Amino acid sequence: MRIKVYGTTQCPDTQACLRAYESKGLPFDFEDITQLPTLKAFLAIRDTDPLYDAVKQTGGVGIPLVVTDDGRTLDWESLL
Repeated sequence: MRIKVYGTTQCPDTQACLRAYESKGLPFDFEDITQLPTLKAFLAIRDTDPLYDAVKQTGGVGIPLVVTDDGRTLDWESLL
């Protein structure tokens, strides 16, 4: 399974996700949303995916976002 994590190392939740995946030996690609092209790709997802409806209502950012072959989730711990 391919795993892509969108987030920023400045986010404690993203840091916890990356550490957990590394400690479990899960292969993943990290997409740093502080980089403009990656931010644009993340916002395209965030602006259109119903997964983000509740996040946007509370003013949250919604990271880390985990994308796998099976879809997208904000519940990164579900892959552990």
